[in-house]
Amino acid sequence: MSDIINVARGLEKADLVIKNANIVNVLSEEIHKADIAISDGIIAGVGENYSGEKEIDINGAFVTPSFIDGHVHLESTMMLPAEFAKIVLPAGTTTVIIDPHEISNVLGLHGISFMHEAVKNLPIDVYTMLPSCVPATPFETSGFDLNSYDLSLLIDKPWVLGLAEMMNFPGVLNRDKNVMAKLELAKSAGKCIDGHAPYLSSKDLCAYIASGVKSDHECTTPQEAAEKLRLGMYVMIREGTAAKDLDALIPLLKTCNTRKCIFVTDDRHPEDLKEHINGMVRRAVEAGVDVIKAVQIASLNTAEYFGLKNLGAIAPGYKADMLILPDLETFRPDVVIKDGNIAVQDGKLTSEFEEQNELSARNSVNVRWITPEDFVIEAKGNEVRALEVIPNQLITKSVLSEVKIKDGNAVSNIENDTLKICVIERHRATGNIGKGFVKGFNLKCGAIASTVAHDSHNMIVIGTDDYDMYTAAVALIKCQGGKVVVKDGEIISQLPLPIAGLMSDRDFDYVVGKCDELNNAAKSIGCTLTDPFMTMGFLSLPVIPELKITDKGVFDTDKLNFVDIFEPAVLKK
Repeated sequence: MSDIINVARGLEKADLVIKNANIVNVLSEEIHKADIAISDGIIAGVGENYSGEKEIDINGAFVTPSFIDGHVHLESTMMLPAEFAKIVLPAGTTTVIIDPHEISNVLGLHGISFMHEAVKNLPIDVYTMLPSCVPATPFETSGFDLNSYDLSLLIDKPWVLGLAEMMNFPGVLNRDKNVMAKLELAKSAGKCIDGHAPYLSSKDLCAYIASGVKSDHECTTPQEAAEKLRLGMYVMIREGTAAKDLDALIPLLKTCNTRKCIFVTDDRHPEDLKEHINGMVRRAVEAGVDVIKAVQIASLNTAEYFGLKNLGAIAPGYKADMLILPDLETFRPDVVIKDGNIAVQDGKLTSEFEEQNELSARNSVNVRWITPEDFVIEAKGNEVRALEVIPNQLITKSVLSEVKIKDGNAVSNIENDTLKICVIERHRATGNIGKGFVKGFNLKCGAIASTVAHDSHNMIVIGTDDYDMYTAAVALIKCQGGKVVVKDGEIISQLPLPIAGLMSDRDFDYVVGKCDELNNAAKSIGCTLTDPFMTMGFLSLPVIPELKITDKGVFDTDKLNFVDIFEPAVLKK
């Protein structure tokens, strides 16, 4: 303490001084010139004529707080956290708030512990929000059911900031006993509660907020976001790989008080990581958002919401996490300073990561013995209710479509793009297989399959014939999970994801290369979707309209009930 006081007063040299900086001050909302003195990883002083053991004269370049991702599922990158950190740190992200919801659906508390161990010794700070909805719904089979007692074992840990996205807002409104217990747990510990409430409005929204939920990342229109801001919520502006809301919410950032707005990525595939939160800041500024407010949204606002009192600004007593930028247009940092040390110089990491202990997770693909006959659907007619994909959206339509009949069984109709889809339970070897049909993939032969299937991450398979679907499923069992493309009984592309069936133990370049290869392989068998595996991965999520499929069957999200695909459907116009 006495050392930093003497450094701040100019009586002792700092460890590092950034000279002649144009500071983007998110506290006073101005840009001003000063030196920045750093001691033991903390900003000691901001002013004139500081001296240090090491000095860097940046000649008027801009310095901002480094950026914070307020809500991210690291598992969605399909990489271990160390690989994630290697990519986002050069982009200026030095802190992330993770929700290990995906791996918890597979491995329960072990999944949370695994992620905590995996983020140790990384040159970024990683905090955890405990998953609130495992499983997300009772309409699917997950690997675990995390109740309030389970979460109580971790809620007081210093690396735990609160309760992650409370997706079960009907449970909140109806005062479900289990939901209430989780909310009370977080509130009694003085921790944050994140929300997830698309389209919730008016008195129901008031009730949701009054329960203790203080943020939401599901706003898709300025009107929805403005109502939530008005009622005291923090609005997390999301820009993921599938769900992209930044452009739609730019008008809000140009007209409203932005102090309760936060940038988050939620779910991103690896190819979308090289530009991270900095890319959101850049695009916001290009669209006319005030530059200081854009930086504030990416730093101070997030830190304040989560109670990280020493993060998010450049001022005495704050952690020396900052970016040196050549301009306020590209937002690609020349230098990233983490804990007072130069972590990135000219876009390159300055040191190798510490060697992590070998991480392992138990085999999570536990499937009852299957045969090609398990994919058979006995025909009750030649017309079925099918899921129809809407390009670039997570929602689907419920449509009537004609299938072919072979030996008394309903099979894929390639001519009208009505393909068989199955979800195989892969956590408890129950033998559950949900069977139905889907339109929109346009496969002409073969099959595609994946163990990345939100939210319970059972095995999902789409194909033109049962044997190729069986071959794809067996391939995923053998490699302990992943993604695969099969043609004529042969595997033509495969990405093993042996960690919970969600993550690879290989590096960034390998994962990105395999993802490209998978998409090209799917295209070679006729698929017309840009990213068929991402689209497929959300067909099993029974909280998104209109028709979905789980290991328990085809599910109508409007009626909250399973349907017989051969029953006449009342379709929406």
